[in-house]
Amino acid sequence: MTVYLPAIDLDAISAIDMHTHVHASVKAPAPEPDEDRAAMAKYFRTGKAPSETLPDLAAHYRERGIAAVTFTVDQGPSKPEPTLTNDEIVEQAALHNDIVIPFASVHPDRGEDGARTMERLIIDGGVRGFKFHPNGQHFYPNDRKAYALYEVLNAHRVPALFHTGQSGAGAGAPGGGGYRLKYSNPLYLDDVAVDFPDMPIVLAHPSFPWQEEALAVAVHKPQVYIDLSGWSPKYFPPVLVQYANTLLRDKVLFGSDFPLITPDRWLADLEKTDIRDEVKPGLLKDNAVRLLGL
Repeated sequence: MTVYLPAIDLDAISAIDMHTHVHASVKAPAPEPDEDRAAMAKYFRTGKAPSETLPDLAAHYRERGIAAVTFTVDQGPSKPEPTLTNDEIVEQAALHNDIVIPFASVHPDRGEDGARTMERLIIDGGVRGFKFHPNGQHFYPNDRKAYALYEVLNAHRVPALFHTGQSGAGAGAPGGGGYRLKYSNPLYLDDVAVDFPDMPIVLAHPSFPWQEEALAVAVHKPQVYIDLSGWSPKYFPPVLVQYANTLLRDKVLFGSDFPLITPDRWLADLEKTDIRDEVKPGLLKDNAVRLLGL
C-alpha cells in the first residue's frame, strides 16, 4: 500500500488543524445528501451538505498555510462497504504530504481483524492517529470490545481521537439520526487513560454537557489532550477558557471541524475570546507538533 511520509515545513505553516473531515471519494461522484449530512449542514448553517474530497481539503488548507489532520469515520461491519476508505485517505495524503496528516478509523466491532488493520495502517501506511465516534459507532469508550484496538495504539504510542459531548451529526433529525449521546461522556475515557497510559488521547470538542468532566480527565491524566473543534470559540464556556489559559495551556489543540466550520471562521472567532496571546502559539501549532511527533 501507499506509505505516508510527512513533508510539512513547520516554519512555513501558521497552525495545525487537528480535526477535519473528508466526506467524498476521488474515485466516485460526490454522495447524494442523506438525512444525516443534510441535518449537519442545517445545524452548522453551511447551506449545503459536505462533499469534500481530500484534494479539495488540501487545496483549501495549502492556500492558508495551515496543516490539517483529516479522517473519515468507519460505520462498522454491519454497514455497506464505504466508497471512501482508510487506504484512500493514506493514498491521497501521501500526494499532499506537505499539508495533510492522515488519521484512520476502525470500528470496535471489527475486533481482532480491526486490530490487524490498524497495525497495517500504522506500519505499512504511516497513519498518524485514529478517530473514534462513540455516539455514532454505538460503544462506550471503556467497553472491553475496543481494547484490542487500543492495545495496538498503546504499543505504537499512536494517538486516539474521540468525539465527546453533544453531536452536530444527527442534530435535528428524527431520533437524532440514531446518534446516542450517552456514549460520548468523556469520563468513560478516564478508564481508557488508566489502562493504556502510552496511548495519547484527544478529547474532541468542547464536551457539552460534560465540560468539567473533560477538564478533570485532561488535568489528571498526562497523556490526555483536548481539541477545540466543532464550536466557534466565541461560544466556549468560561471554565474551558480558564483552563486553556492555565493548567491545560500545553494540552489544548486547534481544531475546526472543517468543512462544517472553516479555519477562517474559527481563527477569526478566536480573537473574540479571552484566550491569552501567549497561549496561542501552543494552542495553534506547538502542542500538536509535540503530540504528533513532527
